[in-house]
Amino acid sequence: MSESIFVAAPPEKLYEMISDVTRMGEWSPICRACWWDEGDGPRVGAWFTGRNVTPERTWETRSQVVAAEPGREFAWEVANGWVYWGYTFEPADGGTILTEHWELRPKGVEGFREKYGDQADAQIADRREAARTGIPATLAAIKKAAEA
Repeated sequence: MSESIFVAAPPEKLYEMISDVTRMGEWSPICRACWWDEGDGPRVGAWFTGRNVTPERTWETRSQVVAAEPGREFAWEVANGWVYWGYTFEPADGGTILTEHWELRPKGVEGFREKYGDQADAQIADRREAARTGIPATLAAIKKAAEA
């Protein structure tokens, strides 16, 4: 699943904002905080932890950066390949088409089945719905911050 938005800011500025995962809590409706593990930073192979909050629960995930191309792409995998999150930056009309991508990978589907058993499909549907509504909300918040 993915969605795009035009942002009146250059790709390099947006990349700098988004690749600083410590800012994700400013924009995401579920992710409240992220921090680099062991003082790392936005490079392929780096690890970070995120804290997520919904009315039902609070949990943390570990993610690894899988793409870090300044001004072009920044992406990570959650829980050793369960979920892929990424952003691409395409120059357009004096700004950028910013696209956020989300994918529950086969390893994640298997993991949900092992962890939740008969409730796996409902848990997966909840995560998909959170991404469906969260992506446009996150993009709108990034746009607002970048254009301020």
